[in-house]
Amino acid sequence: MSNGTPVSPGLAAKPANRSKDAAVSSVVEAPSLVLGPNNIIAPTEMLGSHAIVRSLEELGVKDVFGLPGGAIMPTYDALMDSTKINHVLVRHEQGAGHAAQGYAMVTGEVGVCIATSGPGATNLVTAIADAHMDSVPMVAITGQVHSAFIGSDAFQEADIVGITMPITKHSFLVTKAADIPRMLASAFHIASTGRPGPVLVDITKDAQQSMMEFSWPPKIDLPGYKTVVRGHNKQVREAAKLIAASSRPVFYVGGGVIKAHAAAELKEIAELVGAPVVTTLQARGAFPDSHELHVGMPGMHGSVSAVTALQQSDLLITLGARFDDRVTGVLHTFAPNAKVIHADIDPAEISKNRTADIPIVGSVKEIIPELAEACRARFAESGTPDLTAWWSTIGRLRETYPIGFTPTNDGLSAPQNVIQRIGELTGPEAVYVAGVGQHQMWAAQFIKYERPHAWLNSGGLGTMGYSVPAAMGAKVGNPDRVVWAIDGDGCFQMTNQELATCVINKIPIKVAIINNSSLGMVRQWQTLFYDSRYSNTDLNTGHGTARVPDFVKLADAYGCVGLRCERDEDIDATIQQALAINDRPVVIDFVVSRDSMVWPMVPTGVSNDLIQIARGMTPEWEEED
Repeated sequence: MSNGTPVSPGLAAKPANRSKDAAVSSVVEAPSLVLGPNNIIAPTEMLGSHAIVRSLEELGVKDVFGLPGGAIMPTYDALMDSTKINHVLVRHEQGAGHAAQGYAMVTGEVGVCIATSGPGATNLVTAIADAHMDSVPMVAITGQVHSAFIGSDAFQEADIVGITMPITKHSFLVTKAADIPRMLASAFHIASTGRPGPVLVDITKDAQQSMMEFSWPPKIDLPGYKTVVRGHNKQVREAAKLIAASSRPVFYVGGGVIKAHAAAELKEIAELVGAPVVTTLQARGAFPDSHELHVGMPGMHGSVSAVTALQQSDLLITLGARFDDRVTGVLHTFAPNAKVIHADIDPAEISKNRTADIPIVGSVKEIIPELAEACRARFAESGTPDLTAWWSTIGRLRETYPIGFTPTNDGLSAPQNVIQRIGELTGPEAVYVAGVGQHQMWAAQFIKYERPHAWLNSGGLGTMGYSVPAAMGAKVGNPDRVVWAIDGDGCFQMTNQELATCVINKIPIKVAIINNSSLGMVRQWQTLFYDSRYSNTDLNTGHGTARVPDFVKLADAYGCVGLRCERDEDIDATIQQALAINDRPVVIDFVVSRDSMVWPMVPTGVSNDLIQIARGMTPEWEEED
């Protein structure tokens, strides 16, 4: 391992199932798009720690989230002198990582988190893995022990570069101060180009404490890394032919459309073709829910209309999606009669799970307009496809099997109603950040999303504890929007210490705890598949006289406003009270029924054709037209 060089032999040498941008050597000057003001700075003597801060400033970083410790202390000393960077001191490094994710998701910029060596760095691992799974641009900067001590099991030493190799786009170890500007510029370039993702930069303490000559911009030398942006013209034309010949096409839209900022382009081509649009869990808001072409969210807890549209389609126009198992169900039974157009920035995703008839590598921001133009030309020759019969089928599905819920029978509120009213009273301009579990699925189903970057959640990794710190980061990145953290009583207890961060830094998020006193999604599965044997899912947080903890008292102790709502008639007033408070965080304990379940549902291990609309109830399918 040479000092200051990438630890793995070239960026292409990553696990076979992850981002592989086309392997060609590239030497580029740090672009202004990534690096902010590209002013030339003459060589200036400074410490490596100051070079870290100066590099971040030149990269355009305005906000960072972190927590200091011994190995990163020189950088924190330098950070104190910066007038351009706002540092948010978190209470746990995992919170810093999730906050950086939330910040990146709403701003489109690279999120930055900082931690010390050893446990500080390993506490970032969950957030880094989460960002990797959901393609979030993030740079994690960690301190490392003195380079002479590496490998000696020194105090608070951990091989964080080795630990994070499988869950980052790349991990760097910096042992020389002179390499700091180039490594940080490279990290930002990698994180924000191609398929976005996290990059780790581990910097030894002696590199931070050594003198170096700082100049800007640095040269970025990344052998084996180049992104393909434009789609192949022939493949685009062939895709247009399939679309023109299709009678049951569906736009299968994934989170890549949001990452590419291609919502406007998607709307244009969808209206041109006139085909149904489904938006995955990660793509909610990429296409307006209110649009007549939108037929819902597909997947394990998707709408009947969306799931069935995919199953009965003859063409999947797949944009920035990866054929995730939660969408496909049993893979070989998924959309069995459909041909596949698959456009994605990451060539490793194409034909990974489902073979593409027409693969198109590139950014959907560029590919969609190219495809729209090719479709116009094809339609001018052969006419616009007649999708009347297809829409007749879809229309019956939407009308017969809408997303809904049944009243509870235990006298407590239906959690679906609580979440729906939060969305209706707050509106589409807010940001909604969910934890993981039942409340996540209900928030995806019952809040109407009309714009991209309004919905944040941990999709791929499914991280409990994501919501509160991610909402905090989203509010820092977009302070003028209302930000709701819609959390479960289980998820909330994993990272609620970040409420202290919010109070001290005046970050007024709103937290809705959907308190069913249970690990709700696990309990649902125990009900359905384990004969109602509720093994270790009762949290004792909301039902009966004992509340461990009492969330209202906990909120008050942190300096937040704590509210509790236990009756349907109080839901609206409680939400409106929270919306009226904007000088500190608000935490609402919504005590809801523990027997409410997420429907529809495709159980694991079965075809999407066997979607259930309620326990033991499957739709009555009509013959295809």
